Amino acid sequence: MRRTGPALLLLLLAACAAPAPAPEPPLPYPPAARARMLRLLQAEWAEWGGLTTTAGERPPPSRAESDPANFPRVLAYWRAVPEDEGAIAVNRRRYAAALAGRPEGEALWQDPYWSAAFISWVMQAAGIDRREFPPSAAHSTYVDALIRDAALFPATAPFLPRSPREVPPRPGDLLCADRGRVPIRDWRERAADAGRFRPMHCDIVVETGPGFVEAIGGNVLDAVTRTRFPADAAGYLLPEPPGAPVLFAVFENRLGRLPPWRETE
Repeated sequence: MRRTGPALLLLLLAACAAPAPAPEPPLPYPPAARARMLRLLQAEWAEWGGLTTTAGERPPPSRAESDPANFPRVLAYWRAVPEDEGAIAVNRRRYAAALAGRPEGEALWQDPYWSAAFISWVMQAAGIDRREFPPSAAHSTYVDALIRDAALFPATAPFLPRSPREVPPRPGDLLCADRGRVPIRDWRERAADAGRFRPMHCDIVVETGPGFVEAIGGNVLDAVTRTRFPADAAGYLLPEPPGAPVLFAVFENRLGRLPPWRETE
């Protein structure tokens, strides 16, 4: 009897393998989910001291993240992501050092950066499931997921990528910037990265008006901080001022705006 060689066996197994299941479509959310997200943002900002800055400004860091009183806040953000990059273990040790008055405690929560963990926590605490917004320690990971979802399910994706000058941002939208040395300027350019890591930062819009867009994000000035971005009279973002990171996407938040719910604003 002829023996089946390893190569032939692999071919037979591949032929019998079941096709990959189709991605699960995203689910719609009620308007209460977006409203809760905005309340959480405002509450966290207030608890961190209500720090406010303007895009392009470089005020000195607040060092609020290294205050032992803020340890549980940042810990909660990191607990919202599946892989914390070792942040929790190392910063538990720093927290203990800070309580004991040892010098290493001065570096509490200074690394790794926790801005993506903060966004992930906000979404999770607002009740947005991981299917619709995958939590991550890196902004680029969830940015890629949102772009992919919008391509596969354009009618039902909860977040749609838009160019920064394409739409006037609304409360709940994500503003995402590239922090690389050669920044991208449009979300479509992200595809050319083929999923490679790219330093990014995203904030969530909480208020808009003639001439401004204000958004809240984490790990800005070492705290949860509110940033004002320049806009025109119609609410469209203006080019970034010198020194500000380059915005490459506005993710339109459609929570509570898809059937069976309708826009009420």
